[in-house]
Amino acid sequence: MWTVVYMTNTKEDAEYIEKILVKEGFLVKIKPISKNNENGTCEVLVPRSEVEEAHTILLHQAL
Repeated sequence: MWTVVYMTNTKEDAEYIEKILVKEGFLVKIKPISKNNENGTCEVLVPRSEVEEAHTILLHQAL
């Protein structure tokens, strides 16, 4: 099961978060909130079992 670990205002921000998490070894998916707004708000998802660790990684990054 995939779980939202972060929400962004742009696709570019979501890709930045994805890059951080992938570098740390996480599986990551990006999901646009609206199909009509491809470059807008996005959810960054990781497997449920990795949510706490992913949050920890993101908290220690300069976002």
